[in-house]
Amino acid sequence: MKHADKVIITCAVTGSIHTPTMSPHLPITPDEIAEQALGAAEAGAAMLHLHARDPNTGAPDQSPDLFRQFLPRIKQGCDAILNITTGGGLGMPIDQRLAPAVSLQPEVASMNMGSLNFNISGAAAKYDRFQHDWERPYLEGTRDFILSNTFAQIEYGLAQMSANGTRFEFECYDVGHLYNLAHFAERGLIKPPFFIQCIFGILGGIGADHENLIHMRTIADRLFGDDYYLSVLAAGRHQLPFVTMSAILGGNVRVGLEDSLYIGRGELARSNAEQVAKIRRILEDIGLTIATPAEARAMLDTKGGDAVGF
Repeated sequence: MKHADKVIITCAVTGSIHTPTMSPHLPITPDEIAEQALGAAEAGAAMLHLHARDPNTGAPDQSPDLFRQFLPRIKQGCDAILNITTGGGLGMPIDQRLAPAVSLQPEVASMNMGSLNFNISGAAAKYDRFQHDWERPYLEGTRDFILSNTFAQIEYGLAQMSANGTRFEFECYDVGHLYNLAHFAERGLIKPPFFIQCIFGILGGIGADHENLIHMRTIADRLFGDDYYLSVLAAGRHQLPFVTMSAILGGNVRVGLEDSLYIGRGELARSNAEQVAKIRRILEDIGLTIATPAEARAMLDTKGGDAVGF
């Protein structure tokens, strides 16, 4: 992989996995998402990975109009790379998932690199009552759910967004997803440098064992040589150990309330900025330097913040 002198911190601000009942600090409204995104950027995040939610219920919502309520405000308030999800909410059809990124033409968008069982149903058992009617069935329904990312869907998404100059955060939940990515690279449908986000600890994907991170990096090295940057995220309690390991190995890191609601054992994070500040402190304490947004743009060869559609 490419060994950079500086570490890119990505912050995933709200996501679509956690529900409002789980934390009072999870940003839901456009105002909350904008405020927490700007706080994360100020704390050191060079990239912000963004979802939208229904401001009344907190349910995942891929309406481009909702994204327009916070994207311009974040752009005006910081220089971070804004990265729009194409995963959307669980169960959404592909056109709905792609709609914000196709319409708003960001510098970076996420792209899941394969279908997988995506089971977060265990979270439902932790709560006797939920604030909103949609939360329990949304979680429990993933016992019988496949997150669909077929080759046709991936190719369609790559074509739609590449036409606008958008680059990708390639989300790989298992080793086979790296081979899927290599398939599209060999066909010339995507160009390096590839920003590969390896994901650990989702039930249905590769497990949160540190040996698996080494294995994913080994296979990525074999497939892509120095044409890629590694980044890592891990779910829940695995977040900080895994992202720290990624940085020690020469990779980049992702934190945020999409991936974990906690800042320490049993302690809810009060904001995304709190998580960014903590990983920044850890990395700087071991002698690593944090990339600025400008440095991250140069590394990833993005089109720049002035070339987006918002």
